[in-house]
Amino acid sequence: MKMSDFTSLGLSESLLQAVKNEGYTSPTPVQEQSIPPLLAGRDVLGVAQTGTGKTAAFALPVLQVMSRSPPQGKRFIRALVLSPTRELAAQIDERFSAYSEHLDIRHRVIFGGVGQNPQVRALQKGLDILIATPGRLLDLIGQGHADITKVEFFVLDEADRMLDMGFIRDIQKVLKLLPQRRQNLLFSATMPASISSLAGSFLNDAVMVDVSPKELTVEKIEQRIMFTRKSDKRTLLVKIIKDERVSKGLIFTRTKHGANRLVKQLEQSGLDAVAIHGNKSQGARTKALASFKKGSIPILVATDIASRGIDVEGITHVFNYDLPNEPESYVHRIGRTARAGRSGIAYAFCDDTESGYLVGIQQLIGKDIPVDDSHQFHYAGAIPKPGQKPGKMKEGKGSGKPRNNNRNRSSQGSKKGGGQSQRGNSNRGQPHRSNNQSRQRRQ
Repeated sequence: MKMSDFTSLGLSESLLQAVKNEGYTSPTPVQEQSIPPLLAGRDVLGVAQTGTGKTAAFALPVLQVMSRSPPQGKRFIRALVLSPTRELAAQIDERFSAYSEHLDIRHRVIFGGVGQNPQVRALQKGLDILIATPGRLLDLIGQGHADITKVEFFVLDEADRMLDMGFIRDIQKVLKLLPQRRQNLLFSATMPASISSLAGSFLNDAVMVDVSPKELTVEKIEQRIMFTRKSDKRTLLVKIIKDERVSKGLIFTRTKHGANRLVKQLEQSGLDAVAIHGNKSQGARTKALASFKKGSIPILVATDIASRGIDVEGITHVFNYDLPNEPESYVHRIGRTARAGRSGIAYAFCDDTESGYLVGIQQLIGKDIPVDDSHQFHYAGAIPKPGQKPGKMKEGKGSGKPRNNNRNRSSQGSKKGGGQSQRGNSNRGQPHRSNNQSRQRRQ
């Protein structure tokens, strides 16, 4: 395929040059299906996950429409992109930088966890495009620094993740502040009833774009499940990393404390690793991700904050050190490998308390994950019982009480800071949230 494929979408010469400089040769399905209706002024409802090219699918049309009418006088926010996490927001901003290289467009990303003064100064100078996380945006609006009443183009990205993290009230507040007449785009990796209801509340006669992520999960990623005792997980992990000489591996833990502890244990075994999660400062998170991206640190240990929105090329291995208590998280976690058509491998460790989670995952993906029982730590006691229900935790020796549902587990926090809800992984500064979050906002 040649560059004419992008030309046929109706993009300007400046944008065609930008995508060429980025090495794009032909549009992805989500770009091919989204760009023309967006350029025509239609609303779009997209089902697509990170890695499908969806940022370009909305960034290119936004830039194209804006370039038709250059700014006159002081700039104001004409496009607003709302993102659930700092990392994803920063990544979207980077893409806008690349695509707008030959355009007179001013954009900025704002999020919590860092000082607001530089963000306020950028807003005061005037912006065309604002990429933001919900909490910091509402904070700055409340302080009179941000005005979204003239927005012409509104993008809600990773909508299901937004709802998972408890942002529905924030989203509703933002929607009330936006002008009635505007163009809208909503992207979500999944389309449960809650997302359909949200989409119906503000999209007008939207074009549906459905790029199924499950094909990638099932066909391109080699999956393996390993049954083991919880106490043997670390030794098994270290053995695999060393035996397979993993040069870029992503490991998921259920809690922030667990991520920190695992990094220390890996270092004790002679492996360089770094953690990324919601309790880390933004500077630490940015530094960790940069080190992992460039390959100076081969192992990144993360909570589910990194299961979406982190688009790192060349990840060869994903390890579910702890099985997620939400089956959908498994799909997004292992989707961090096998990017852009490449193959990848995803290991999942299952101890005797997690078998119910495995049942739910296998029901979601529609198949049994192949079992690897050739390792020396294989533990048959962790295998799900016949007829076991999803989400139920099987009670085994030393496992304590069985936990009965996913929601309770995800909402309980440990005294050491682990196991917090998804809100704990979000940007800080929601006006209706806890005193701890208010303190974070003032930092």
